[in-house]
Amino acid sequence: MSCSGYTLPVFACAAAVAALHWLRDRQPLKVASIDLIEPAQIAEIPIEQVAGLSENMALAIARSDPGDNLDLTRDTPIWAMVELREEGEEAVIIQGGEGIGKQLNYDNKPAIYSYAHQLLQANLQPMLEPGEKITVTIILPEGRSLAVRTSNAAFGVVEGLSLLGTSGISQPLSTPDQLAAFRAELQDKASRFESLVFCIGENGLDLARKLGINPEKLVKTANWLGPMLVEADVLGVKGILLFGYHGKLMKLAGGIFHTHHHVADGRREILAAHCALAGLKSSDIQVVFASATAEAALTYLRSLDVSTGSDWVNQVYSAIAETIDTRSQEYIKSHSDRGVQITVCGSVLFDRDRKIIVKSQTAALVMEKLC
Repeated sequence: MSCSGYTLPVFACAAAVAALHWLRDRQPLKVASIDLIEPAQIAEIPIEQVAGLSENMALAIARSDPGDNLDLTRDTPIWAMVELREEGEEAVIIQGGEGIGKQLNYDNKPAIYSYAHQLLQANLQPMLEPGEKITVTIILPEGRSLAVRTSNAAFGVVEGLSLLGTSGISQPLSTPDQLAAFRAELQDKASRFESLVFCIGENGLDLARKLGINPEKLVKTANWLGPMLVEADVLGVKGILLFGYHGKLMKLAGGIFHTHHHVADGRREILAAHCALAGLKSSDIQVVFASATAEAALTYLRSLDVSTGSDWVNQVYSAIAETIDTRSQEYIKSHSDRGVQITVCGSVLFDRDRKIIVKSQTAALVMEKLC
């Protein structure tokens, strides 16, 4: 059986609670009890170290444990520095220190998202005396070096990691047990709807909701797109909309149906091949192939469109989307025993700003049934 751990915000919160406890009692806290809020349960988080830095400032350290999830933050230390202050209206101010990423699209604000803020506020405010105010600084000493191994930069987060998540529980998204949970959700929704939306991650789920797609028709797949497509076909789902960040979803155009980077990657090869088929010059194809990320390649294609008045982005990505649709149905046909009744697949690819790059022709038809 797989074991769920906790997300980074939980350990950041535990360290902050321990630091504030030291300011209160001048005693180190060995275990911090954290109300996760989502889900409604208490987590007992070990605290590695606590130290007073001054009369009004303390530092505590927790260590990430994501359970069985394939998470590069495993065992990374999370520091929280808490300082008592007198000025300002807010009781709890939360800020990012070294190793917390900056959001380029939001005035370089620290990449500390809503659940992390909610968690810290809910656990720290009850510890304060009336009128008391604190500033909490979260530090990830290894965050900057770990960030280069993530796709954070593709979503506009640089120089560190994000305190991201909508829950305190770190789900082991790459284990067979998690696939079983996804399949159970799919079975439930397939019994109620003829068409569904497959979203690899939280960005896709969030954007799909904002576009007015019925949330009940959204199914999270993580990296298990292949088996989830076959399951949908077996269950008789008539239409699937594949909704994802282009750097992930384009892997399907290369026949890669488990999209975790530990399994396979072929993004630059897929992009370069479609650029060649579209007729780009050799020098431009070489730039695309040498791009550090799929987002960087997209940015280059967009710059070509602006400078030459061409339409390379639409040509290349439309071809990729159509290939995703075709290869998805081929995958279903080769792995399902339902005969000729193959689930119709359409694809929608979006960029790091959550703006849609392209919809396949089939996607437009499937979307009409989803809103």
